[in-house]
Amino acid sequence: MKIKVISVGKLKEKYLKEGVFEYVKRLGRFAKVEILELPDEKTPDRASQAENDLILQKEASRILTKIGERDFVIVLAIEGQQFASEQFSHQLSEAMVKGYSDLTFVIGGSLGLDAVVKKRANLLMSFGKLTLPHQLMRLVLLEQIYRAYMIQQGSPYHK
Repeated sequence: MKIKVISVGKLKEKYLKEGVFEYVKRLGRFAKVEILELPDEKTPDRASQAENDLILQKEASRILTKIGERDFVIVLAIEGQQFASEQFSHQLSEAMVKGYSDLTFVIGGSLGLDAVVKKRANLLMSFGKLTLPHQLMRLVLLEQIYRAYMIQQGSPYHK
């Protein structure tokens, strides 16, 4: 199993880097984990909608080059489905049962994601209506992926 996390923007804060490293290490017993940081486009102050759309298109182009044809793609989007941890674990299990060996997660930048990336998704997933920094979202996502595997193992970690 291979897990790929594609994220727009660079992780800067030391505490987030350490947390991400910890969960990548923990997940190593279940899957090969690859973190891909893609550059974000600079957004001018008071950018027009057209400027924002162009930025999203450029970021989408970079993202799509990193997604394999046979990847099961889960895109994080506020309008996506919300899952309890057990349901999320089941979703990952089902993807494996259906023959997907590569799970790819996509986290957009500060403007979100272009519709073309969302269209490529096998699943749109939301962590709720709260707005979270996309850098923090990487850590939260990795913890939930780890939790999903621990649920599958019947581990008390989830309790």
